[in-house]
Amino acid sequence: MDLKKLLEWRRTYRKFNESKKIDKNDIEEILDSIKFASCANNRQFLRFISIESEEKVLEVFKNSLWAASLPRDVATPKEGERPVYFVAILTDEKRKLRFNGIDEGLVISNLTLAAAEKGIGSCIIGSVKDAKIREILGYDENYSCEVVVAFGYPIVESSIKEIEIDEDQSYYLDDKGNYVVPKYKKEDIVKRI
Repeated sequence: MDLKKLLEWRRTYRKFNESKKIDKNDIEEILDSIKFASCANNRQFLRFISIESEEKVLEVFKNSLWAASLPRDVATPKEGERPVYFVAILTDEKRKLRFNGIDEGLVISNLTLAAAEKGIGSCIIGSVKDAKIREILGYDENYSCEVVVAFGYPIVESSIKEIEIDEDQSYYLDDKGNYVVPKYKKEDIVKRI
């Protein structure tokens, strides 16, 4: 897939084929993408937990909130639609720089693009409770977890709809249950000088 098509396909997916597991080799390639992410001053203060066991995946899933723009009953994947794999991103609280969010964003982009290349969808979840996730995953007190990334094979589609700058940009479900993600036109958000 060429880069533009890959970027277009790599949308947020919130419903997966829970019976289709991700191959171990594909997980390794997704994780390999971490080392190619740029980071501030090359400090590499982020750490990662690859959550592969069904039990731990389910625990993390139950302790994350999904799709704030949608009603809770349609936002959260139901049994059979849940993700099959997570990566937790941990921040070293003693070593982080003010670029923390940028470093996380860069590595998340790599993870989700590496997955998308294999037809694996993802959802970035920032609504996690660090204390509960720490209890589930057992990481050191020096680290915090503000984001996890869910992965699986999508059972819905996700597309972009170009909108005017004054239109509502909230994502929504179409009449078939597929995600529609409104995006502003390039000419409305890019100033050329």
